[in-house]
Amino acid sequence: MNCTRRIGLRYYSTASPSTSHFNQRITSLKNASGPTKVNDALQLFDEMLLRQPPPSIFQFTQLISVIVKKKQYSTALILLDQMKLMGIPSNIYTINISINCHCRLNQVAYGFALLATIFKQGHPPNLATYTTLIHGLVLADRVFEAVELFKKLLREKVCEPNQVMYGTVINGLCKVGHTSKALELLRFMESGSCKPGVEQYSVVIDSLCKDKMVDHALELFAKMTEKGVLADVITYSSLIHGLCNFGRETEAAKMLRDMEEEGVSPSVDTFNILVNAFCKQGSVKDAELAVQAMVRRGLNPDVITYSALIDGYCLRGEIDDAEKVLDGMVKRDIVPNIITYNSLINGYCKKKQIDKARHLFQYIQDKGLIPDVVTYSSMLQGLYGSGNPAAARELFNEMQAKGLAPNICTYRILLHGMCKNSQSPDALALFRSLESKELMEDVGLYNILIDGCSKCGKPNEAMDLFDELCLKGLKPNVRTYTVMISVYCEEGLLGKCKELLRKMEENGCLPNSVTYNVLVQELLKKNECREAEIYLEEMINRGFMPNHATFENLLPWIPNVGKDSRLRTIILKLT
Repeated sequence: MNCTRRIGLRYYSTASPSTSHFNQRITSLKNASGPTKVNDALQLFDEMLLRQPPPSIFQFTQLISVIVKKKQYSTALILLDQMKLMGIPSNIYTINISINCHCRLNQVAYGFALLATIFKQGHPPNLATYTTLIHGLVLADRVFEAVELFKKLLREKVCEPNQVMYGTVINGLCKVGHTSKALELLRFMESGSCKPGVEQYSVVIDSLCKDKMVDHALELFAKMTEKGVLADVITYSSLIHGLCNFGRETEAAKMLRDMEEEGVSPSVDTFNILVNAFCKQGSVKDAELAVQAMVRRGLNPDVITYSALIDGYCLRGEIDDAEKVLDGMVKRDIVPNIITYNSLINGYCKKKQIDKARHLFQYIQDKGLIPDVVTYSSMLQGLYGSGNPAAARELFNEMQAKGLAPNICTYRILLHGMCKNSQSPDALALFRSLESKELMEDVGLYNILIDGCSKCGKPNEAMDLFDELCLKGLKPNVRTYTVMISVYCEEGLLGKCKELLRKMEENGCLPNSVTYNVLVQELLKKNECREAEIYLEEMINRGFMPNHATFENLLPWIPNVGKDSRLRTIILKLT
């Protein structure tokens, strides 16, 4: 006769299914997917606990591994505790699972406490134990401790690292920007018995690309293939991404063809990289062709693909086409996300269609989407651009009330908008109220304020801000110098203007076309024709052209034909 026993809120029969029955169900759960998988695993766990005698520890370990793969780490720890309460002895495998779960929950200290338990119980830690702890340290952003533990294991010959352990350390080093150290470790692997595989090479290649060392990444890729290590979709995608970030889309497209010739099928992510790159450089038609190629290969464009296309059309000011893409993705049951709508809101604001932007801003909130800092920043730029500073300030207050922290981009938009709307005192007051050191030392914010004060007729405040910037040890950029040259010229401080131009070059910040055009125009306004001629000639000799405004200022100073004129000679050089 079967009896029942209560576990949690469920009742199960204590009839004893066979070991093979449990094996079949565990295998089935391993291959299953979806939200019911965890519940089915929990039900099976309860049944296994009730079986007398209980199944082997190996079966329990397999089942809990299913829970771990679903990232239910706290649940897995509870099940391990239940096993202990039921008198089922732990072994090195269950302890390793427990260490992994604690590490995944950012409780690496518990992981090391369990290492001590292993020693006390007489279970020798294995390679998986140490690899899990190293991974835990990396997850906790304690990469240097992870490296030290790894070195200790090597030095004391505690265990022979495998590809997984090496890969964990390499990934950690790349994570904190020590790509060169990761490359050294990769070379060390190449010289040892445990040769690197595609995973280890791919991590370093990706990190080199992120460090803007694409050519080095390509060299490593070539060496990898020479050693007979076959690249996978991740390797190729990293290289394609790196090339696209440097505007080398032609090479990226060739890389796509190469990977297909090598029998490696591009993923949706691979195509998305290309689509996004084409859109960013304004080649939306090429992006559309990439999407068509993607569909021909049986890949379905996703929300990232369509969002990139919408952004691409908005950057070109082709809002109608962007709206068509949005309609198309909705028809295909692809739900737009906040990134999708941000691109469209930004597009409306750039086209001065502020009413459409406001309507969409409200619409996405009605749909339950939460605007992020990018959404608010775009709206702020649109409101200031449409001459509505009061509404912009109100929106900024709303953003702060919702606990959304503005970033540097937001503050640049705010300060620029305020200065443009003759609110430079308010902009300066807001800047002084900032508590973040990063913000208070942003040269871009100083540039906006210096320019704003200058245009609002407050040159002394502009000069004070420039002095403050320099006293902080910040490095002025070409825009800073250009604005200050304009300020000094307007104030008739020609000596300071010349001195600043000299300091600019001494500091390795070369004047550009804008600098020279501003300088020449300001000198001509002050009737300093001789000085203007000197800098105009220098400008042309450096390969820069006078712009339309500069030419207009020059024309009255050119004497009639037949009279000697150095200025006419300089301008004739351009023809």
